[in-house]
Amino acid sequence: MGYHQSMSVVKSTRRQRVAIALEMEWGYKRHQEVYAGVQRYADEAGWETSIHPAPEREMVRRLSDPPYDGVIARTTTELAQAAQRAGVPVVNVWMNSPVKNLPSVFVDCEAVGRMAAEHLLGRGFRQFGYMGYERDVDSRLQLNGFRQAIRQEGYRVNTFRYSRASIAGNAHGWEDFVSGLEHWIDTWKPPMGVFVGGDLDCRYLIDICRSKGLHVSQDVALVGRGNESVICDAPSPTLTSIDLGYAQIGYRAGAMLDGLMRGQKLDHESELVLPAELIPRQSTDAFAADDPLVARALRFIAEHSHERIQVKHVAAEVATTRRTLERKFQDSVGRTIAGEIARLRIERAKRRLVETDDSMKAVALDAGFRNADHFYKVFTRVEGMPPSQYREEHQPVFMRRRDRSV
Repeated sequence: MGYHQSMSVVKSTRRQRVAIALEMEWGYKRHQEVYAGVQRYADEAGWETSIHPAPEREMVRRLSDPPYDGVIARTTTELAQAAQRAGVPVVNVWMNSPVKNLPSVFVDCEAVGRMAAEHLLGRGFRQFGYMGYERDVDSRLQLNGFRQAIRQEGYRVNTFRYSRASIAGNAHGWEDFVSGLEHWIDTWKPPMGVFVGGDLDCRYLIDICRSKGLHVSQDVALVGRGNESVICDAPSPTLTSIDLGYAQIGYRAGAMLDGLMRGQKLDHESELVLPAELIPRQSTDAFAADDPLVARALRFIAEHSHERIQVKHVAAEVATTRRTLERKFQDSVGRTIAGEIARLRIERAKRRLVETDDSMKAVALDAGFRNADHFYKVFTRVEGMPPSQYREEHQPVFMRRRDRSV
């Protein structure tokens, strides 16, 4: 059920009482947006909601008369146990919760990793790194998605994993964290494309890169996660980051809890929501290539691939012969010029397929293909399925998270 779809809600004589426990005192965008999404659903459903930092205490105190009909939370062990004793359904929105096998709604973290990889690959990088927490589930899944996408193109990922405790709270492990980062950077062969598990951690990495004389984004391009605007938008360089669409997490958690409170059985205990979008900023404002001519060609292709450009137009733009550019391009990027144009067109078409109901002809022309038949043949060869099947499989998921403005 998407934001823009009409919703039929059966209301009892008493409004359903729902507790929301999201550690909102931390002030993170992810907590605030999840709350906004939950509240959007609650308003439509007619629920009575209350923000409570520890609803388990209320449930323990009033075990014979539970104060809530349901809970949406970053679920702790204590909360899960109290809710089970009280017979109150809980929907978890914390992927790293110590409690497993709960009804849950999470970001599709592997898709987050793939999105970061596609962006950096499209910038022409051939050396890649991942920086993230060593034990968190979401960090592991992001790395899986990132690594799989990079490996498909024949490259490897250089990783740096660290303890959350080293940078959180009193940061007792801070010196070891900085030392570890410095040693990791010494293993790089710039230019590097690096995916970082959090926007604030990107800032830590930028500081250390600068101390080593590395330029962002010429020597290292960084993609963060979370799109925390205060961190991403200042100071320079601004940070490219993936907006995870947490408002949709909250809305879908509300829908899941609604079903549980009605006694419905879940088809799956966990629901994954695709990340919303990648927001490009200065930290990836470069096109990496061993040859400056190829870097210029990559930029031109990225900016004009949706137009009816051909290889000859790219060669003319960078003022060289087609044969010379083809050779340099293959040597530097490992792909043909035509292959890079087709790849970016396919990525644009994929977005149109899931985000709109446009005809195949309209999608093809918008992406830069000469006609629908040509689009069909290229898409099927590259993706292993026709564009109609891709739309059928991916559009419903997108539509459920389409309205991120709750």
